[in-house]
Amino acid sequence: MTDFTMDTDAAGIATITWDVKDKSMNVMTLEAWDVLDALIDQALTDDAIKGVVITSGKDSFAGGMDLNVIARMKEMAGDDPAKGLFDGIMNAHRIMRKIERAGIDPKTLKGGKPIATVLPGTALGIGLEIPLCTHRIFAAPNPKAKIGLPEIMVGIFPGAGGTTRLTRKMGAMAASPFLLEGKLVDPARAKAAGLIDEVADDPMAAARDWVLNAKDADLVKPWDAKGYKMPGGAPYHPAGFMTFVGASAMVNGKTQGVYPAAKALLSAVYEGALVPFDTALKVEARWFTNVLMNPSSSAMIRSLFVNKEALEKGAVRPDDVADQRVKKLGVLGAGMMGAGISLVSAQAGIEVVLIDQTQEAADRGKAYTASFADKGIARKKTTPEKKEQLLNLITATTDLDHLKDCDLIIEAVFEDPKVKAEMTRKVEAVIPQDCIFASNTSTLPITELAKASSRPDQFIGIHFFSPVEKMLLVEIIKGKGTGDRAVAKALDYVRQIRKTPIVVNDARFFYANRCIIPYINEGIRMVAEGVEPALIENAAKLVGMPLGPLQLVDETSIDLGAKIARATKAAMGDAYPDAAVDEVIFWMEGENRLGRKTSAGFYAYDEKGKRQGLWDGLAAQYPVSDTQPDLIDVQHRLLFSQTLEAVRALEEGVLMDIREGDVGAILGWGFAPWSGGPVSWLDMLGAAYAAERCDQLTQSFGDRFTCPDLLRDMAAKNQSFYGRFAQKPKAA
Repeated sequence: MTDFTMDTDAAGIATITWDVKDKSMNVMTLEAWDVLDALIDQALTDDAIKGVVITSGKDSFAGGMDLNVIARMKEMAGDDPAKGLFDGIMNAHRIMRKIERAGIDPKTLKGGKPIATVLPGTALGIGLEIPLCTHRIFAAPNPKAKIGLPEIMVGIFPGAGGTTRLTRKMGAMAASPFLLEGKLVDPARAKAAGLIDEVADDPMAAARDWVLNAKDADLVKPWDAKGYKMPGGAPYHPAGFMTFVGASAMVNGKTQGVYPAAKALLSAVYEGALVPFDTALKVEARWFTNVLMNPSSSAMIRSLFVNKEALEKGAVRPDDVADQRVKKLGVLGAGMMGAGISLVSAQAGIEVVLIDQTQEAADRGKAYTASFADKGIARKKTTPEKKEQLLNLITATTDLDHLKDCDLIIEAVFEDPKVKAEMTRKVEAVIPQDCIFASNTSTLPITELAKASSRPDQFIGIHFFSPVEKMLLVEIIKGKGTGDRAVAKALDYVRQIRKTPIVVNDARFFYANRCIIPYINEGIRMVAEGVEPALIENAAKLVGMPLGPLQLVDETSIDLGAKIARATKAAMGDAYPDAAVDEVIFWMEGENRLGRKTSAGFYAYDEKGKRQGLWDGLAAQYPVSDTQPDLIDVQHRLLFSQTLEAVRALEEGVLMDIREGDVGAILGWGFAPWSGGPVSWLDMLGAAYAAERCDQLTQSFGDRFTCPDLLRDMAAKNQSFYGRFAQKPKAA
């Protein structure tokens, strides 16, 4: 079976149906282009065929190009990959241009065959780019369908004509949310925006009717007609000039110059708007080749799509464990974390028992879901009826007996081992013998907490990030005695609530906090050294971190940092390495500058709690040095402080899969997404250079930058992480 098939009816309409048999949604492959090309040739040369309708054999139209293919396109492109990529892209342009021109005489603009597209549902990426080159797009009125070009979200841009066609169809300003932000809309909004032409109850009937009655003028695209002018003005037009000036500033402001796809997209639009359409397609192809040749694009696709999807489908799930989806969940503690866990679980249709010491506290935790739903109602994202359904799934109570038929418990009480141990014993006296017990602790070792359990094989860590409903990552921690069923239970639950899991072995701070704490500490350490705080913060943002280390500690609270520091020092004794950091943290704590929650921290805040800029009082205690370090040194201190911990976690067996190291870093604390994650970033640098840089940083700044033995060994053997630790694909 081929991905595209064609049938012709008695009326002379050829229907080309896209149906990839082994996929739930159509995706384009390199081989499928040749099939589509042959069918279009057949349709255009067969006199019995009057017109064509392209549609899907599925409920959706297409999910785009197969990103697994895009991730490998560079290595498949031959000895001259840039030329190979460019030629491949231009071949796709040739096929789509053939569809667009449809046999039209270039001089008279007559004689072509009408080609329409019918979208039964979602159409993304190439699934919209192909329809854009047809003469009319019809969509079913499916409110759940999404239409758009989301390529920018995974480090590339619409490179099969979508960038050029959408800009010329809508104008640069109107197209920018769909191109630069990857905005997706339902069919009705897509029609209103001008992405598609019609929404019809029976789009196939409407398309067939149009094909049979289309006139020559209906087949000529605006950019192929004489006298075409770009909506909103071309770059040399006063209005168009201002659009591009603003767009350039916006792109650089949002990306800080570290995301190559956004700049390449804007360049393709700007340069393409200065030349004829067919030349503009070549410009687009050149910039798309440029992006594919950049290691950032393949790293982002690998981490944010291929690896993320693999983890969500159970790549690390224990084999031979039956389905463990949660039917009834018990949440212990109705604070911010417990309330958030209850919300996302109820959203997944799971019955929740929310426990706290007082009914007032339990009700307050449930009210968090009500407030969330109210905001959704105000934005027309949900309805009062759905809010009621959500709240009916949550039972807020103080009575532990309500937990007696739960199959998963998540404890989210105060971060005190004694309190957690007491709750564990009380709850295990009530819950079923086969119920899995999970702690949401962010720092306390799971193996130690499991000592309070009579069933350590059923005790596991499920670490959520705050705010629960927004953060995509969940860190699952295996204690020394944790069994496979507990791991499977945690993974199946995380899949239910539509988040991405990583599974790590037990160790102090697990994986995420192990890496992010050194990042924060390095920023604070530089403050004590006299490095300009603005340099620290901006260096972090210019290398792709969403927040500088000082803003991040303000957001998480400085007293929490002080508490973690004291606990870590007590545990490590003389081996404790961060006394210089503590000096700053403890002083800030003494000044009652505890971060955003007190509207006073490393940043100053107004009376409404809005951040105003770095606090100028910091310089009085820690004067800024006359000589400031180079930007690259600041950036490397901030990045290596995180990446070396990731390597050590892998070395020690805490991190068991490099895919989890990269995906967890991006989703958990926002590690420079352009890099694909800390492991991918080291692969970009190369092990030899990374090891050499470690030696330089160690000599200049201290032993915390000592090169791990694993990295040193890889440098000697000229290995990469993804080469040495490549994972074989595993079925869901």
